[in-house]
Amino acid sequence: MATQRFDFPGESGQTLSGRLDLPEGRASAYVLFAHCFTCTKSSLAAARVAKELTKLGFGVLRFDFTGLGQSGGDFADSSFSGSIADILSAAAAMEAAGRAPSLLIGHSLGGAAVLAAAGELPNVRAVATIAAPFDVTHVEHLFTNIDELIEHGEAEVRIGGRPFRMRSGFIEDLRTHDQAARIRALGRPLLVLHSPTDATVGIDNAGAIFQAARHPKSFVSLAGADHLLTRQEDAEFVAAIVSAWSRRYLPEAPPRTAEQSGVVTVVETGQGDFQVEVSAGGVSFLADEPPEVGGLGSGPTPYDLLGAGLGACTAMTLRLYARHKGLPLDRVTVEVGHSRRADTQPPDLFVRRLRLEGDLSEEQRQRLIEMAEKCPVHRTLHRGAAIETAEGVSVAEEKVEKPGAHAADRERVAKTN
Repeated sequence: MATQRFDFPGESGQTLSGRLDLPEGRASAYVLFAHCFTCTKSSLAAARVAKELTKLGFGVLRFDFTGLGQSGGDFADSSFSGSIADILSAAAAMEAAGRAPSLLIGHSLGGAAVLAAAGELPNVRAVATIAAPFDVTHVEHLFTNIDELIEHGEAEVRIGGRPFRMRSGFIEDLRTHDQAARIRALGRPLLVLHSPTDATVGIDNAGAIFQAARHPKSFVSLAGADHLLTRQEDAEFVAAIVSAWSRRYLPEAPPRTAEQSGVVTVVETGQGDFQVEVSAGGVSFLADEPPEVGGLGSGPTPYDLLGAGLGACTAMTLRLYARHKGLPLDRVTVEVGHSRRADTQPPDLFVRRLRLEGDLSEEQRQRLIEMAEKCPVHRTLHRGAAIETAEGVSVAEEKVEKPGAHAADRERVAKTN
């Protein structure tokens, strides 16, 4: 799993702090996870469920609501309506990044918030709640001195043993929301997960949500789990159930197209000295250095990636040439290694070895070896390249070729006599 920072603006201009957890390959779908009341994106439930979902191929954004964790704003000014707005802002930021969420998951009051927000997110295909209250005023019982809060308009309250400065507007806002009507109008498949022994939000809430919802709807009992999913096995179970259930309703990830961006993004993960997350061609993976030189050994090195580019381009070029010429080439395997040579120009050497399988004549094999020298990446490495470096927000698209633009070069090579 790779995790990258994903901050975005909230409705009132405050910066909301998020973490985008990504699988090693192409994400099958993107999930927006809303945490429980007064929790953060790093709560056990949020972090563990997200981690397990990435193992199953999902990309997951978890973020801190306004005034909590690392997000800006004052929690005293927060409201349930504000939480809904935060979810809508998060979904808009994901869509702008080309990762629009198709599944919403909410834990506790976050579950009620995703039920409320879903109606305004046409790209969302399914919703799952974990230990969610049916009536959002349910959270009022968590306040230790709600009477003082309402009487004075502002007070320090204790929620789960922790002090929070709250204003009475939070309570007033809670009482304006008709969740039953929203659930009836949801119009999306709904999965309700709840523990029958939840001591914070009773199981009757799950029953009320399920009864209000229209089909398709499903209920799964989290027998033995507590409200916060503090046991690792409970988070794993939730992720497995959500994954299996949601795939019936979520669209398959679209293939990479020639109209998408050709920009490769590399971001430090904050793990170890060298680990980075590479996003390229619709997939994300880690690159790193071996432990012997200070890395974590969690992915290919930069020179491994250069070698991979040369090897991939070579195999593609030979396949296209064989197809054009009708050669009986069954399979191509390319091995590439890199070394540096002292007192030799150029000092960098890429050693490439080909394994050509098929009933090929010696002349045909020799011709394929010659064609390997003409693949576009080979030519780029051989002639060198200019590199333009500047500080900036992003690479301008007009400076970058679209994916597959070099395919025309490979086609010309394939048609060579």
